[in-house]
Amino acid sequence: MTCKDDRVRTEDVLAAIATGLWRWDNASGKVTLDGEAARLLGLPAEPVVLPEVAVRSRFHPVDWNEINGIVTLAVAEDTLAEARLRIMDEDGRVLRTVRSRSKPVERRTPGGRVDYELIGTIQEIAEPQPGTTAVHTPITGDWRRSREAFLLDAGRALAEARSTSEVLRVAASLSMPGFNPDGLAVFGVEGDRLSVIGHHGHGSGEEGPFTDMGLETAYPAAEVVRTGRAIYLPTPEDYKRRFPAAWPLAQRFGRVSWAFLPLIVAGRTMGAWMAAFKHPVSFSPDERSVLTTVARMLAQALQRAGVTESERELTTGLQRSMMPQLGPEVPGMTIAARYVPTGGGLQVGGDWYDMIPLPSGRFALVIGDVQGHDVRAAGLMGQLRIAVRAYASEGHRPDAVLSRASRFLAGLCSSQEREEDAGQDLGPRFATCLYVECDPQTGTLEVARAGHPDPAVRMADGTVLLRPTAGGLPLGIVPDTDYPTTRFVLEPGETMMLCTDGLIETGGHDHDTGWARLRAILESEPARPAGGDATAPGPAHLERMADLLVQAVHGPSSHHTTGPLADRREDDIAVVLLCREGSGCGCGTPPVHPARASRRTMLTVAQAEPGRIAGARRQIQEFLHDWADPDQVDSAVLMVSEMVTNVLVHTDGDALLVAEAAGDPGTRRLRVEVADGSDELPHKRQPGEMASSGRGVLLMEMLADVWGVDPRGEGKSIWFELHERSKPEADPLD
Repeated sequence: MTCKDDRVRTEDVLAAIATGLWRWDNASGKVTLDGEAARLLGLPAEPVVLPEVAVRSRFHPVDWNEINGIVTLAVAEDTLAEARLRIMDEDGRVLRTVRSRSKPVERRTPGGRVDYELIGTIQEIAEPQPGTTAVHTPITGDWRRSREAFLLDAGRALAEARSTSEVLRVAASLSMPGFNPDGLAVFGVEGDRLSVIGHHGHGSGEEGPFTDMGLETAYPAAEVVRTGRAIYLPTPEDYKRRFPAAWPLAQRFGRVSWAFLPLIVAGRTMGAWMAAFKHPVSFSPDERSVLTTVARMLAQALQRAGVTESERELTTGLQRSMMPQLGPEVPGMTIAARYVPTGGGLQVGGDWYDMIPLPSGRFALVIGDVQGHDVRAAGLMGQLRIAVRAYASEGHRPDAVLSRASRFLAGLCSSQEREEDAGQDLGPRFATCLYVECDPQTGTLEVARAGHPDPAVRMADGTVLLRPTAGGLPLGIVPDTDYPTTRFVLEPGETMMLCTDGLIETGGHDHDTGWARLRAILESEPARPAGGDATAPGPAHLERMADLLVQAVHGPSSHHTTGPLADRREDDIAVVLLCREGSGCGCGTPPVHPARASRRTMLTVAQAEPGRIAGARRQIQEFLHDWADPDQVDSAVLMVSEMVTNVLVHTDGDALLVAEAAGDPGTRRLRVEVADGSDELPHKRQPGEMASSGRGVLLMEMLADVWGVDPRGEGKSIWFELHERSKPEADPLD
């Protein structure tokens, strides 16, 4: 029999089963049809070569859009492209439905472009056979909408997963439209080994044989990783035929269909994903399209999670190396600290704290904030912290430590800027800093401040005051800058708080409202934990107070917070608490009843800083925040303002303000002293109506319950007392 006879017999057989042949050349845009194929497309039943647009017009527009994706998928997987197509007549009516099966063959044009040629068959099909799955039915709008909704939900859920475990949980919960797998496994590659990094639908320990295998193993996942192409096994017979050695391992799970897909990111195969089914799945083009899309999203999610976890591990190590451990223990004092990084990729910013033993037997507490939240800020922070520690360990006083640190940072930033690429303009960097030298024996604190927020003190009775301190410019702005020192005493039972502005201003707060929020937290915290006794451990209570401060801003935290919580941070947070053991602080001896506790504050106003008179007035207002008679508070503020102003105007020295309130609420006694170095005593004058001064003594006589002047060896002390009235007295003119 001749070849011509063979050809005629083949065409007759194909025509008898309503199957036509076609060849679709994407490069030339020509489609070759035999007679049966032409008839199925609604054309005269004779062989013909048509332009692509003429054939395309015979397909339903929706089906044409589907076949493009199917062909692309088949080219990528080196499989058959199978699709169902509705044939339309010239009036737009559906003539019939055909199934197309074709093999895409890649061809490279002389210009280097990749095209393909489809060679295959088209066959008229009838209604779906009973027992087939929903995905065997022709493409419908409901199927398409459910698939799109599923992929949208899956993409959103995988994009929100922040860790490998979260990605695997999302993958296990995916419910695919019409063909939901009951067994899933994700394989990861490390070197030349393949192992299971997560699975669902399998018992504990059942992944054992697959946890560590070589890439040359005759197992579907290993072949997928080697080739980068998906493997679909619709039946157990397919599995046994292609992977006879691995079949006994898979048989015991009772599945009947399997899909193994590569997890590819940026052209690199990072693993494989297995979806196994207990019901038969034919893996139609639509099903393969959904599985391939999920595999791509899963690969990207795992890549992101891996990068995030690597960064988290790196930054956690950086935090531990940069943030020192507080110690050794200081007799008579307790210290607690927290550092919480900002959100973003690198979770180490410019905030830091430190505790430095000094040669004198004292110790220093340092807290600071380098501008920025990037790698450069973290690097500068580490270098600056080391420099401050070195200057302090040499025995320099607080002002000298900050002056040297400012010169160091200015020089460091200048050298780095010269090394930056010409196209980058990062600008100068600066840092705020608060340096406190502490004498644990006397509680004396010497404070030098470089543009940093002032410390706050929680007194033994729970009152919280800001401690205004003298300060200078932030470090690094002007190399040769002086930093004045402020001295005050931390009384027994008092707790000092140092913090960066991240704790104050996070959450849309400004400096004032942020301090009000922190003050409320500190004042609401009892001296001892509720239900505790006098022997409760003080350090644990101070640690709890540190946690409460951070939780008020960002929710529950730990000493070094990472993870999703850190990603919500607006700024780094560093906070240090120093408690001098004594009554009421919860750090040492049993507390005195708050009603009988006294409070005391001290403030120095220098000749060169007359603007701090306003700070003295605020200090007295905060000091008397719970005073029963607001008129007495106003009187005290007015007298303090007058006394401090007189010292600055009529002497050449500084004014030292000391205020103390003692007794039970409602019957307390306030005593305020303002001392200076002048021996000249105040005297009563009769100022004229237009005089701008000379009323100080008159005010004291009118407003104070008791007042006086005490000469000292060097200078004098002017003082007054107010006795608290539980209810304001009525005006006699009313």
